[in-house]
Amino acid sequence: MEQEDRIEEGSSRLLRRSSVTGSSNDYRWVDGSEVDSESPPWSLFEERESGDGYGSMRRRLVKKPKRVDSFDVEAMEIAGANYHHLKDVSIWQTIAIAFQTLGVVYGDMGTSPLYVFADVFSKVHIEADVDVLGALSLVIYTIALIPLAKYVFVVLKANDNGEGGTFALYSLICRYAKVNMLPNRQPADEHISSFKLKLPTPELERALNIKETLEKRSSLKTLILLLVLMGTSMIIGDGILTPAISVMSAVSGLQGQIKSFDTNAVVVVSIIILVALFSIQKFGTGKVGFMFAPVLALWFFSLGSIGIYNLVKYDLTVIRALNPAYIYLFFKKNSNNAWSALGGCVLCVTGAEAMFADLGHFTVPAIQIAFTCVVFPCLLLAYMGQAAYLMKHPESAARIFYDSVPASLFWPVFVTAALAAMIASQAMISATFSCVKQSMALGCFPRMKIVHTSKRRMGQIYIPMINWFLMIMCILVVAIFRRTTDIANAYGIAEVGVMLVSTALVTLVMLLIWQTNLFLALCFPLVFGSVELIYLSAVLSKIREGGWLPLAFASVFLSVMYIWNYGSVLKYQSEVREKISTDFLFELGSTLGTVRVPGIGLLYNELVQGIPAIFGQFLLTLPAIHSTIVFVCIKYVPIPVVPQEERFLFRRVGPKDYHIFRCIARYGYKDVRKEDHHAFEQLLMESLEKFLRKESDDLALESNLNELEFDNISERLRDSSPTPGGIDVNEELRIPLMEEARRTSSEESLGARLPSSIMASGDDPSLEYELSALREAMDSGFTYLLAQGDVRAKKNSFFIKKLVINYFYAFLRRNCRGGAATMRVPHMNIMQVGMTYMV
Repeated sequence: MEQEDRIEEGSSRLLRRSSVTGSSNDYRWVDGSEVDSESPPWSLFEERESGDGYGSMRRRLVKKPKRVDSFDVEAMEIAGANYHHLKDVSIWQTIAIAFQTLGVVYGDMGTSPLYVFADVFSKVHIEADVDVLGALSLVIYTIALIPLAKYVFVVLKANDNGEGGTFALYSLICRYAKVNMLPNRQPADEHISSFKLKLPTPELERALNIKETLEKRSSLKTLILLLVLMGTSMIIGDGILTPAISVMSAVSGLQGQIKSFDTNAVVVVSIIILVALFSIQKFGTGKVGFMFAPVLALWFFSLGSIGIYNLVKYDLTVIRALNPAYIYLFFKKNSNNAWSALGGCVLCVTGAEAMFADLGHFTVPAIQIAFTCVVFPCLLLAYMGQAAYLMKHPESAARIFYDSVPASLFWPVFVTAALAAMIASQAMISATFSCVKQSMALGCFPRMKIVHTSKRRMGQIYIPMINWFLMIMCILVVAIFRRTTDIANAYGIAEVGVMLVSTALVTLVMLLIWQTNLFLALCFPLVFGSVELIYLSAVLSKIREGGWLPLAFASVFLSVMYIWNYGSVLKYQSEVREKISTDFLFELGSTLGTVRVPGIGLLYNELVQGIPAIFGQFLLTLPAIHSTIVFVCIKYVPIPVVPQEERFLFRRVGPKDYHIFRCIARYGYKDVRKEDHHAFEQLLMESLEKFLRKESDDLALESNLNELEFDNISERLRDSSPTPGGIDVNEELRIPLMEEARRTSSEESLGARLPSSIMASGDDPSLEYELSALREAMDSGFTYLLAQGDVRAKKNSFFIKKLVINYFYAFLRRNCRGGAATMRVPHMNIMQVGMTYMV
C-alpha cells in the first residue's frame, strides 16, 4: 500500500512538472511562472530519492546547469580568466605595460608640481623654515597615505573583473546583493562566465546579513545609488577643471620669461589651447597615443632630475621633512591659515582616482610598479627640490616651479610641461567619456550619440555632446577665474569628493564580498576616511572662493542622472503592471486574432518576462502581424563584458504554432554595441536556430527519461513481491552487500538500455517544419516594432513627482537619442505606435 502511494505521488509529481498552460511546449512552473530557457526543462527532473537503484545513473545523465552560490567561492578569481588577469605575463611584458600607464594614468598627478606649492603658500606666507618643512611633510605623507597605501595596496584589488572606477564598484556590489533599482535581474545572468567570482568563506554569516539588509531596505539601495552618482558627478566635474588648471599652470610659465605676457595673455592662450584640445577629440587618441608614455616618462625624468639638482645645490637638509613632527609644528605656528593651506596640499594627489578608474586598460601589477618605482620617487624628489629652493628664495613661492628650473633648461621643460598638461587633460576627458557611457549602460544617464574612434580598442570613445559641453565649461572657468589659485580652490572639492565615495564603496566590498575581518574592514574607513574628511573640511572652507563651482556641476549632473534613473524605474514598473496575460494570448489563437504574413517582427521592449502591453497596441493598430514575432530586450548586466557566445537568451512564448519568442540580448557596461542591424539580425537568427535545435533535443531526452522513470517504478513494484527465500525488499535493503549487488545489477541493466533510448531524433518533423518557416520569414525581411512612449505621472501623484516626471524627465526623453538612431536601423524597416505609461 505504501509503495502504491509512492507510485501515485511520483506520477503526480511528474505530471505537475510537465503540465503546461495551453500547450506542451510552453514550459511553466506549477505556480505559473515561466521556466528559464537556460535551465532545460528536463534538468528539473532530478530524483530526490537517493535510495533508488536508477537514481545515481539519472543524476549523471541529466546535465543540469551548475549554479554556484556567490558566497561559496574564493576572492577575485573569475571563472574563465580574461586578459586582465593573465598569469603567464612575463616580467618584461608587465614592465612594458607599466611604461604605458605613465601616459594615461599618471598625467594628472604628474602635473601637480606645477601648482601645489604655489597654492599652499598663497595661504601661508613663508616666515621660517618650519613653514616650508611643514608643507613639504604634509605633501610627502599625503602622497604616501592616499595614492600609495590606499589605492596601490587596497583599492586596486577591488576591481570588477579587471575594471575599475565608481560604477565598477557599484556593479560588483549589485552582483552580490540585489541593490540595483531596476528589477530586471534573472537567475540565468549568473550563468554568464564572467559573472561568477570566487570569494573567501570566512565571516560568511555577517556578509549574508549585510546582503539581506541591503536587499530589504529601499532606502539603503537609494543611498548607495546616490553615492555612486555623486562620485560620477564629481569625476565629470574633474573633466572640466583638470584641463583648465593644467593648461593654465603650464602657460603661466611664460609670464616670467616674456615681459609683456600678462594675465590676459595667459587666459587667451589657454583658451586657444583648450579649443584645439577639444576639437581634436573626434579623431580619437589612437593616432597620437603612442606619444603619451614617452612624453610623460621624459616629464617624470625632468621632475626627478631637477629635484635632485635643487636638493644638492640649495639645501639638502629638507629631508628633515620626513619627520611628521613638522606637520604639528606647521599647524601650531599657522593655525587657521595652515588649515586653509590643506586645500592646496590635497592637490598633490589629484588624479589618484585615475589609477583605479583607468584599470580596465592595464593590469594591477603594472599600475603598482609604475607608481612605486617611477611616479612616487620622482614626485618626492620634485617637491623636495622645490622646498630646497624655497629655503633660499622664499619670495619665489608664486612661481616656484619655473623659478626652480635652471635657466638653460627653461624652454625644453616648458614645452614638456605644456605637452604633459595636454596629456593629463586628454586622459581626464577620456575618463569622463567612459564614465558617461557606463552611466548610460546602467540606466543612469540619458542616451547620447557615442562614436567609437578605434577599431582595436573598445575603450576609446567620443561623445560629441559631452565634449562640447566640457569645452564651453572649461572656457568659462578660465575666463571667469583667470588665476590657477582660484581654480585650485574648486579643484580640491571634486577630488576629495571622489575619494570619499570610493572609500565608502570599497568598505562595503570588504564587508560584503571579501568578507574581511571586521576590525581590518573598519580600520580602512577610520584611517583613510578620517584623513579625507579632514581635507574635505579644509576645501569646503573655500566655497566662497570658487569651491561652489564643482558643487554646482555635481548638483546638476546628479539631478539629471537621478531623475533619469527614477523615471526609467517607474516606466519599467508600469510595463510590468500592464503586461498582457498569457491566457488572453491563448484565447486569440495562433493567428493572434489577425492575419499572419511572412516576415520577422522584432518588438523592442524592456521586459525580461511576460508579454509587453505594446504588443496589444500593435495587434489593434496593424491589419496584419508577422509570421514570427521576437520580443527583444536589450539588457545591461552588472559585469564589464558579456562573451559573444553568451549574448542571447531565448525563451518560447506560447505554443509552437504561435511562433513567438523572447530574446534577451545581454551586454556588459564596457561592451560596444556598434554592430549594424544586418550583423545583429544574422547573429540573432543563428542563435534562435540553435535554441530551436537544443529545445528539440531536450524534449526528446525529457520524454525518454520520463519513460525510464515509469518503467523503473513498475519494476520496483514487481520486485516488491515476497521472494522465494522469504526475504522482503525492505529486509534486503538492510543488508549492505545485497543492496550494493542489487544496485549494481540494476544500473548495468539500465545502462544497457540508455544509449538507444535517450538519443534525440535528428529527423524531428516539427523541428524541420519550424526551421523552414523561420527561413521563409527571414527571406521576407525584418521589421522593427518600436513604442513611441510617453511617460506621465498619475493624477493622484504628489506635486513634486508630477513636476519631475511630466516636465524634467519628459524633457530628457524628448532630447535624448532615440531608439531607432541607437540601433542604426533604416526608417523603412521601422513601425512605431504611440503609448502612454502612467506611473
